[in-house]
Amino acid sequence: QGQLVESGGGSVQAGGSLKLSCAASGYNNFMGWFRQAPGKEREGVAGIDRRSGITSYADSVKGRFTISQDTAKNTVYLQMNSLKPEDTAMYYCTAGRGSLFGLTSPYSYTYWGQGTQVTVTS
Repeated sequence: QGQLVESGGGSVQAGGSLKLSCAASGYNNFMGWFRQAPGKEREGVAGIDRRSGITSYADSVKGRFTISQDTAKNTVYLQMNSLKPEDTAMYYCTAGRGSLFGLTSPYSYTYWGQGTQVTVTS
């Protein structure tokens, strides 16, 4: 249940797109993406309830980022469009049982990936 392998990070110019992938070794009700930039707090970017397909996003990424899942591959994706320099951060995949705190709360998650760097240049 606990192993998460991320891929897809990189460097892109502002306005560009990247797609992150997270392959999980087991099933968890909630999966999500968090990010942390140097000197800033960790931020819940997007989450998905794998049972219902319900998704949730941080206000800062709504309309630009899309979280999705491939149940057959046990993989979750984060499609990031219209990237901005302020999106630059280490992005972490996470999984857990979920909680009433919601899909973008760290309290909903137990397992964390190693992170993948996203850099957006102006």
